[in-house]
Amino acid sequence: MIGVALGVAVLIIVISVMSGFDKQLRDTVLGFNAHLTIVQVGGPMIDYHETMRRVEADKDVKGVAPFVMGKVYLETEPQTGQALAEAPVLRGVDSETEANVSFLPSCVVQGKFDVSGRGLVVGKVFADNLQLAVGDRVNIFSPRDLIRMKESRTKTEQEAVLPDEYEVRGIFDAGHYEINSSFVLVSLENAQEMYNLGENVHGLMVRLQDPFTAPAAKERLEKYFGVRYRVMTWLEQSPMLAAVMVEKNVMLYILFFIVVVAAFGITCTTITFIIMKTREIGMMKAIGASSRQVMWVFMGQSLIVSFFGILTGLGFGLLGVHYRNEFLGLMRRMTHMPILPPEIYGFSQLPMLIVPSDIFIICGGSLLMCLAAAAFPARYASRMNPVEALRYE
Repeated sequence: MIGVALGVAVLIIVISVMSGFDKQLRDTVLGFNAHLTIVQVGGPMIDYHETMRRVEADKDVKGVAPFVMGKVYLETEPQTGQALAEAPVLRGVDSETEANVSFLPSCVVQGKFDVSGRGLVVGKVFADNLQLAVGDRVNIFSPRDLIRMKESRTKTEQEAVLPDEYEVRGIFDAGHYEINSSFVLVSLENAQEMYNLGENVHGLMVRLQDPFTAPAAKERLEKYFGVRYRVMTWLEQSPMLAAVMVEKNVMLYILFFIVVVAAFGITCTTITFIIMKTREIGMMKAIGASSRQVMWVFMGQSLIVSFFGILTGLGFGLLGVHYRNEFLGLMRRMTHMPILPPEIYGFSQLPMLIVPSDIFIICGGSLLMCLAAAAFPARYASRMNPVEALRYE
């Protein structure tokens, strides 16, 4: 019973944590990125307003927003000391439509979401690394500036190319280390200017009513737009999310072997019990007990062991899931090591999500496995000849 309980408890704890990790990572990444991304093949998207209207007409689409995205070189302007530099990913956003596709406008923890004029919004980790605060000014060299520098070198009289100056007006916390440390936001107009796009954009971000309808929505949009546009789903752009989903399923299969070991223990116990009760089995068969009745004596015993073992494992599993972060804190204090470092995993606490279907699969599968393990010795006992059982009595 303890073996079954341990197997079920470990399965519930691991699968619940994996489900929570999957959900939190998916909510964070999809809250920042799009469910669908649409780009024009061979260059920037021309006349994106008309494309937006067509995409918004799709039944599964919740919101659409244009974007410009690429790397820039950013340098701080400290009052004292040496300037710090970084090469973040710059994302140009439309203030009016950005809230329709991402949660960034509601994630600002300092200042406000203001990218008008020369406004800049940066991630929390990025701000900490470059010692930035709301109101600080930074210089940004864009690809347009690099092109001008290259052209200037070919001229006899070289021209000094000055960077664009921006003011930090907000600091956001998206709940994910990579996003907080790698992205800065400016207005769509400023980003278009940096990349010499004119009125064009790099693409459209699309938010759906349900992210899992992305493949179907992609198929409809590709059929409408043809080969002019390329449509990408969130699974294609975020392979880590797909990897987490696969890892959860693989973990479920691997950990079920713990229950297999417990079920093998039930088989051994049942065989031992049958050998000990050989005389009693012979007496029951001799006075008229059917093979089915004898078999269900031992199957009933295994059913009781399995049921209470699974019930105990369910209780300990749910208890372990509830106190998972307290246990994590205890391990940190005992080992003095940064278990689950946020710079690697993106989370400082263990996420959790109890999915009823997962619990049903674990408990139901464990019960069937334990009963199957007891079926062979129980069948052997039911077919025992009473003469052979009582020969030496």
